[in-house]
Amino acid sequence: MGMMDIMFWPFAFAFSGAMFLLWLVVVLFWIWMLIDCAKRRFRSDAEKVIWIIVIALCNWIGALVYFIVIRSINAHGLARR
Repeated sequence: MGMMDIMFWPFAFAFSGAMFLLWLVVVLFWIWMLIDCAKRRFRSDAEKVIWIIVIALCNWIGALVYFIVIRSINAHGLARR
């Protein structure tokens, strides 16, 4: 092992740890948005089903779109009338 190999490993472990934490945050955000969508009151059941499908199939991108479009506009839910 050369000097460069010895210096590389701490950075490799730090990078791996950072990527794991980023992945964990993204997965937890995705699960949070799925649960929020399932509990939220929408104007119709079809709208709720569509959002659940979008979040489930598009992973974190679908969750981010849901967060921007629905959650950030009304944090308490869209009441049925």
